[in-house]
Amino acid sequence: MALKTNRKTNYPEWYQCVVSEADMAETSVSPGCMVIKPWGYGLWERIRDIFDEKFKETGHENAYFPIFIPLSFFQKEAEHVEGFAKEMAVVTHSRLTAKDGKLVPDSELDEPLIVRPTSETIIADSFAKWIHSYRDLPVLINQWANVVRWEMRPRLFLRTREFLWQEGHTAHASAKEAEDETKQMLEVYRQVAEDALAMPVITGRKPEYDKFPGAVDTYCIEAMMQDGKSLQAGTSHFLGQNFAKSANITFINKENKPEFAYTTSWGVSTRLIGGLIMTHADDEGMVVPPKVAPYQVILIPVIKKAEDEEKVMTYINDIYAKLRKQTAFGEKLRIKLDNRNKSTVDKFWEWTRKGAPIICEIGPRDVDGNAMMVRERLKLGLPEGKELVGSEDFIANIENRLANIQNEMFARAKARLEANIRTDITTPEEFKAYFTNSNEWIEDGKKGKVAFVRGKWSGNPQTEEILKEMKINIRCIPFDQSGTKGKCLLTGEDATLDVIYARSY
Repeated sequence: MALKTNRKTNYPEWYQCVVSEADMAETSVSPGCMVIKPWGYGLWERIRDIFDEKFKETGHENAYFPIFIPLSFFQKEAEHVEGFAKEMAVVTHSRLTAKDGKLVPDSELDEPLIVRPTSETIIADSFAKWIHSYRDLPVLINQWANVVRWEMRPRLFLRTREFLWQEGHTAHASAKEAEDETKQMLEVYRQVAEDALAMPVITGRKPEYDKFPGAVDTYCIEAMMQDGKSLQAGTSHFLGQNFAKSANITFINKENKPEFAYTTSWGVSTRLIGGLIMTHADDEGMVVPPKVAPYQVILIPVIKKAEDEEKVMTYINDIYAKLRKQTAFGEKLRIKLDNRNKSTVDKFWEWTRKGAPIICEIGPRDVDGNAMMVRERLKLGLPEGKELVGSEDFIANIENRLANIQNEMFARAKARLEANIRTDITTPEEFKAYFTNSNEWIEDGKKGKVAFVRGKWSGNPQTEEILKEMKINIRCIPFDQSGTKGKCLLTGEDATLDVIYARSY
């Protein structure tokens, strides 16, 4: 019972179809915005909670800062404001007045307010008030919030004018401490992406032209989607003293001298859900890794005759109670007993579309056999994807079953990534021919036509124009440099720097 379209035929339409059929989100009447529905928001809650625990383990505390930021704050940091100017939403009036039956703006503000596109400037203002001595450092703050960026081509989860995210902001007494913090948080992002989201990533540094506005260095994790394009899944920025100077974040150091602090910022957003979809979903709908699934096990009663109801529900309630005592990945198992007044087939396909890891159907015959029909979403359509299992065996082995699903999802995505990073392209001619080909579907574990190229780059600023013309990007400069010599794939110049070239979202 496949979706209306598939990945090979129309990938963008397939993506929208998965979001819709999985009932994850919908386009809002507010232009460019989305409504995140319970299943989609449940995913975000799981992702948020996993990250939040990691942040607190690394010494960070949550706080909250205003959504409205004075325009003058952005103007203090010229590079920063230039980078965000086209995306900013601006509040110019404080209220509306009714005139001739219409609401019109009234009472213009003395200073326009920017609706938060990111919070470096306003958080730096608070840091300037909090920090006086080296004894006040480091300051390690995280904020869970919404932000507004005026996207011109919205797409659910990937690019919307309002989206949810976390943004970490820290201040340190030395450049080394701040750089270490930046890399530490990138490693946290990598761990969660790979361990929880089963989404393999490449870690590295952004080229100079693609840094966060106002940053000294930007580090990133890049993931490969099933169409071969790259998705920037998280970024961590070493800001040096740039924002500290504009906000006057100073402290008295150990030598009793005034010094500007060194700051960082880092963030991930609901874009990760888009990454999950394009990493794991198939032509039947969403496939959710068990660690982030709002519900890991779905129990569906199969009752065709009224006289069977008590028998089946007594049995299934007992299973439900026992499963609630089980754990998976160190947490309480998340189970849903779906006893809505819908047909078994409708409920099965609804949870299949949502990508619930395990769906169990239990009817009168299962009660008699002390068993249950178990279907794993990852193995949909395969003979081993549907099996009759003794209920006690299922309950006892649920943790291992979910762990196996999680591991298999990561292994599949990892195999796709590794099989589709080309390292054998060594000349500008080969490079141009490669990216001239239209994108084709990438089968698991097989080499597709257009995905990632790992090759040399000279670092010449003029290469930006070549990249724009070819409509590709340097996604990152990987940390694991080979140290070998070769030819820049854009200019043919001698080069030693390894980079990842790709099309991107």
